[in-house]
Amino acid sequence: MLEMISKINGAINNVVWGIPMLILIIGTGIYMTIRTKFFQITHASHVSSKTIGGVFQKESGVTTSKEKSSISQFQALCTALAATIGVGNIAGVAAAIAAGGPGAIFWMWLSAFFGMMTNYSENVLGIYYRRKNSNDEWCGGAMYYLRDGLGSINGCSGIGKVLAVLFSVFCILASFGIGNMSQVNTISSNITSVFRIEALDRNLIIGTLKINLYALVVGILLMVLAGLVIVGGIKRIAQVTEKFVPFMACAYILGALVVFFINIGKAGEVFGAIFSFAFGLKAVGGAAVGLAVKSAVTWGLKRGVFSNEAGLGSSVMVHSASNVVEPVRQGMWGIFEVFADTIVVCTLTAFSILSTGLIDLTTGEMLSANEQTALVSEAFGTVFNIGSVNVGGAFIAVAILLFAFSTVLGWSYYGTKAWEFLFGTKATILYKVVFVVFIVFGATMNLDLAWDISDTFNGLMAIPNLIGVLTLSGTVIKITSNYLSRTFHNSKEKPMLSAFEDIQAQQEQRLKQEKN
Repeated sequence: MLEMISKINGAINNVVWGIPMLILIIGTGIYMTIRTKFFQITHASHVSSKTIGGVFQKESGVTTSKEKSSISQFQALCTALAATIGVGNIAGVAAAIAAGGPGAIFWMWLSAFFGMMTNYSENVLGIYYRRKNSNDEWCGGAMYYLRDGLGSINGCSGIGKVLAVLFSVFCILASFGIGNMSQVNTISSNITSVFRIEALDRNLIIGTLKINLYALVVGILLMVLAGLVIVGGIKRIAQVTEKFVPFMACAYILGALVVFFINIGKAGEVFGAIFSFAFGLKAVGGAAVGLAVKSAVTWGLKRGVFSNEAGLGSSVMVHSASNVVEPVRQGMWGIFEVFADTIVVCTLTAFSILSTGLIDLTTGEMLSANEQTALVSEAFGTVFNIGSVNVGGAFIAVAILLFAFSTVLGWSYYGTKAWEFLFGTKATILYKVVFVVFIVFGATMNLDLAWDISDTFNGLMAIPNLIGVLTLSGTVIKITSNYLSRTFHNSKEKPMLSAFEDIQAQQEQRLKQEKN
């Protein structure tokens, strides 16, 4: 039975994460980039000043929220980054290089460049079509702009509702797999292998089950910690991630920068190899060039999308909980999210691997026998070593723990909002309890198949989401043009803040108050 499920899932996964799907995801980004006239470049200064620049300027609404049930724009970003900056930024980059060569990094950058505008579009639609629930919390995401946006087009009411339900179901299933058990299993495996405690390293026999005591202890501790945060809802999750994510990301970036500056003499060689292998310039013969480029493109785009999740419709759910008034303002946070995740974090990981002698930059041949996280641990170990102690390996183990745990927190919110869409606000406590309990299962079970299946559901989320983004692309352009006209050309036209008249009126009032 398991073998049959594995084969069926493998066939679906090859389609979901195959070339046609990658073309659809990247193609959507290219389409939105062209339609917005390369917004991520032409308005880069404005994006910077209104996102990360607003944090340092302490601009109103960026770091604080006056609305009791809303989170600030920065908290929304941190919660989204909590879910996107994860194991994919370490293991995913290493896997891309191992399978696609140094050139895969170029295509990862390309996916991020265009993915910025996909994420931007998702966030703009998320804010524009969001509503408030019985707890006075904002609720938005692909399921809402599919039902209320796509569904408002003549003849599309039924398809909009069906796609909204499918997206929610895929999201819930993915949240238990890729957003929970798989992440926890990674944490448990790394802790038990790097930080050995002999007294706990034994098996418990429960019926036909054999459970490692150390893994069980780790699972219970993670369950308690996550439960204290998750059951408290978005406000508590945001309060934790607002402090947790900047520390987590900065600590990893600082460690990677140390590796970067120690090996800065190899920068030219590393970036030369990335560009050369991206286009097969170092491959010999026509067939070899074709295979090299195909491998680099496939793995670069695949791991780029997997890392920043642009096009999957996941992070828009937490961005929609922001206190922001202007849809474009939260859209710009989506641009920064992809930039921070892939252009910054993934690039530093790639440089650490490529500059430390683990890969032959002339042939692209792997010189290390390690894979994925172990490859990054080895790279950091070449710099961070105290005697015979591999401090670099311990550092990466802790980084994985933090990254993976933050992913669990972020995905718990995604699953909660999908569950709420299907079953109502009061039913969300059931989802939260079950989600927290599954953390223990994740820590103690062999989850190879679960990881593969959840990876498939994660990809399936993109299909209804991208249908919504492409169908409603005209709405994104209108909202963007409206914002730019009012911001840069002093236009007096009515702002486009919500698809619903009552919310539009409320938000217009808030906008006037902010300007005064």
